[in-house]
Amino acid sequence: MAIRSAVLAFILLVAASLAAEELSIAAASDLNFALRDIAAAYQQKSGNTLKISYGSSGNFFTQIGNGAPFDIFFSADINFPLQLQAASLTEPGTLYPYTTGKIVLWVPNGSKLDLSRGIKVLLDPAIQKIAIANPKHAPYGRAAEAALRKSGIYDKVASKLVLGENISQTSQFVETGNADVGILALSLASAPTMKNRGRYIEIAADLYPALQQAAVILKRSPHKQIAADFLEFIKSPTAQEIFQRYGFGAAQP
Repeated sequence: MAIRSAVLAFILLVAASLAAEELSIAAASDLNFALRDIAAAYQQKSGNTLKISYGSSGNFFTQIGNGAPFDIFFSADINFPLQLQAASLTEPGTLYPYTTGKIVLWVPNGSKLDLSRGIKVLLDPAIQKIAIANPKHAPYGRAAEAALRKSGIYDKVASKLVLGENISQTSQFVETGNADVGILALSLASAPTMKNRGRYIEIAADLYPALQQAAVILKRSPHKQIAADFLEFIKSPTAQEIFQRYGFGAAQP
């Protein structure tokens, strides 16, 4: 009887492992904390696991174009999924604008900079280095550059810019003291790991183009049904509440 029970338990364990699937997700770095919380809620609900790789949207766009085996792409810029869609690399009808990002000025707690001055505080002569994400492939870097240009101070601070590979690395530059101030994603500045280490102020939304973020299922995905299920979960009140908790705005129509 004991042997039979052990065999039955083993069969059930194998069946459960076969039933569950693992999705491979390419996600913009600004989602580092929000998507982790969403993934944990989804995995508890579904039993499926998520393997999430974080990086710059532009680099993922290039990797996907070169055949990288991701199931879903969460971009910080809707234009990258739109380009993949135009190239017939996405599953038709799956592109979903899931949220809108925001940028902030962030400094460590020990900084004496007066953030109430807004983006013009970057003209303070005490500042030696300003961290932003690389505008060439990071949407948050493009937003930062746009805000600097529209506010009329880009040329005055350009020599002080230090470029992070993505927005997560950019935040690390400021956290570790390798930059005096950073233009970061609100979603990272709102995260528990950064909230107690510094302070921030939002950059006026009219200084940069809207960071409309979108996800899409990739055509080469072997897990399209599970990918569609996770994308539906992203639309749920549970997921949307998590996005809001990290400072994301509602997706634009």
